[in-house]
Amino acid sequence: MEDLMKSEEEFEDMQQDRFLTFAIDSEVFGLSISYVSEIIGMQKINDIPEVPSFVKGIINLRGKIISVIDMRLKFKKQSVDYDDRTCIIIVDINGITAGLIVDNVSEVINIPKSDVSPSPDFRTGFQNRYINGIGKLKDSVVLILDCDRLFREDELNVLSASAEQIAVKTK
Repeated sequence: MEDLMKSEEEFEDMQQDRFLTFAIDSEVFGLSISYVSEIIGMQKINDIPEVPSFVKGIINLRGKIISVIDMRLKFKKQSVDYDDRTCIIIVDINGITAGLIVDNVSEVINIPKSDVSPSPDFRTGFQNRYINGIGKLKDSVVLILDCDRLFREDELNVLSASAEQIAVKTK
C-alpha cells in the first residue's frame, strides 16, 4: 500500500511542470497535463439548445456523453471553420469531463516553476482570470491556464447538466 501511495506521489511530481501546449489564433497556451485525459480529432458535434454560445454541443466518446467547448469563442476570439489541425482536448476539471476545441495541439513541454512568471495584473480583460502564469521559453512565451478557474460555477453547472440530460435521454 505504501509503495502504491509513493508511486502516485512520484507520478504527480513528474506531471507537475509538464504542460500540453496548443494554439488559439496566434497565442500559445499551456494546460497542465494532470487535467488532460486524451486528445481526439474533430468529430460530429450534436447541438444542444439554450447553452452559452461557446458550448458547441455534445459528443459521444465511447459511450460517454461529453460537452464540447470552442475555446476561441470562450476567449472571445473570432470563430473560424474547423480544419484537419483542429483538435478536441478531453479534460477533467472540477469533476466534470469536457472537450476543449483548439486550433491545434503542439506538444507536451516541461516548464519549471523557476521559468514561470505571474500573469500581469491588468485588472481588465477576460483572459486575466484564466491565466495562472506565463511560461518563458527560449524565444517565446506560453500562457499557462488555470483550469480550476477556466469555467465559472454557473458554466460548470450548464456543462454538467447538458451532458447528464442527454445521457439520460439516450438510455
